[in-house]
Amino acid sequence: MNDILNKRRAGILLHITSLPGTGSQGDLGEEAYNFVRFLRDTGVSIWQVLPLGMPHADGSPYQCLSAHAGNPALINSEWLIKQGWLQPSGKDEETAGSCATRGELTKAYNGFLERAEQKDKDDFERFCQEKAFWLDDFALFLALRNEFNEQCWNQWPEHFKTRDPKAINEASHRLKTEIECIKFEQYIFFRQWLELKAYANQQGVFLFGDIPIFVSYDSADVWAHRNVFKLNESGDMSVVAGVPPDYFSETGQRWGNPHYDWDHLKATGFHWWVERMRTQLEMFDIIRIDHFRGLESAWEIPAQEDTAIHGEWIEAPGHDLLNAIKAEHGSMPLVAEDLGIITPGVEALRDEFELPGMKILQFAFGGGPDNPYLPDNYDKNCVVYTGTHDNDTTLGWLQGISDDEKNHIYNYLGNPTMPLHCALLHAALASVANIAVIPMQDILELGAEHRMNTPGTTEGNWKWRFQWDQLSHERANRFGYLIGLFNRK
Repeated sequence: MNDILNKRRAGILLHITSLPGTGSQGDLGEEAYNFVRFLRDTGVSIWQVLPLGMPHADGSPYQCLSAHAGNPALINSEWLIKQGWLQPSGKDEETAGSCATRGELTKAYNGFLERAEQKDKDDFERFCQEKAFWLDDFALFLALRNEFNEQCWNQWPEHFKTRDPKAINEASHRLKTEIECIKFEQYIFFRQWLELKAYANQQGVFLFGDIPIFVSYDSADVWAHRNVFKLNESGDMSVVAGVPPDYFSETGQRWGNPHYDWDHLKATGFHWWVERMRTQLEMFDIIRIDHFRGLESAWEIPAQEDTAIHGEWIEAPGHDLLNAIKAEHGSMPLVAEDLGIITPGVEALRDEFELPGMKILQFAFGGGPDNPYLPDNYDKNCVVYTGTHDNDTTLGWLQGISDDEKNHIYNYLGNPTMPLHCALLHAALASVANIAVIPMQDILELGAEHRMNTPGTTEGNWKWRFQWDQLSHERANRFGYLIGLFNRK
């Protein structure tokens, strides 16, 4: 078992976009460092940040334009000013701590070319060479996508859609300046992120990321590696990914992602996945595999179906894939998101590689005493949450259940005198689980209007942010006290 995961720890779940600040969303600037210091001072040693990729218009980091690229909207502009590559706007108090705009990034690139020291230019060149295995395709993909008004690649002119070598060569020369600017954005993202990671690690805080098991059809990965995915000769999907009806939805979830051509991946030693994991292991100390059960078998839905009801489970070679990752990278600081319809085969795959699974307290109190989410059914090798980014806040969830259900929870928890949402947080930290992660909303005792994401919807998600004045000294001290009380320091 991984050393980081084999110790009692407490974590907080907070996406970078939810950090405070003056910009339109949180970023990698000073507030991220302030949050690390808050974690350190409270005794929290894990910050779960979810994926940090470049999303589509809906803002979901689970549907990104690349499996490798970072989101340039998280770049902090003040950092660019301090480097001398971006001229201040004259509104320092507004610029400081804000995420860089697309125009500012272009200006910063030009400033970099004009004023950067040679060591920085050499570092940029080295970055481009080391990341060429994904960066070259991504930069060209994004430049072309911008040229074609952000249309999905299957709507591009045929010679670009099929990556005709002559057309690709022509576009690479014609769009060279924009391509280099896109590479520069990625260079800055990774510099800022890795500086934050190094600081967090120095403060005893580990960063916990996330790999969405599937990638978006409209992505550089599918465009550049069509043979990795189940596509027809025209490049269209005949089957799409999702999950059958479950707790979240009566009609299931039709995600619309392409499925993997596992035969091709297996024949190539799972090279595409191994390289994907290389990027994530550089970025994070711990990685959750979202929808882990898809590595054992995945729900394939005919592309013409509007819902996920009519599909079938297709077996996947998860054992061989994880062995290939382990052989290449050695370290396996992985957490299995094993929620939903879990079979003995999924559990066996998880346990074979000693991966901790997930326990959600909001799922614990339906059914009988054998419910796997009840704390007395845990073993140590798991990660317990009050709820996740896909759930309502704990307070919001409690406000939506019946009095009988609340009484049942009170009885299970020993009829505590504290409010029920506080008692559930207490129960997560007190449990035998090695890792207990609490969403920031639950620490702040916030209601349903502060929910981060509602699965199966595309509107109004990924917009929540917290403010420091919501975190009273009493709340912070109480949380820190509980971390110490339950030996999670």
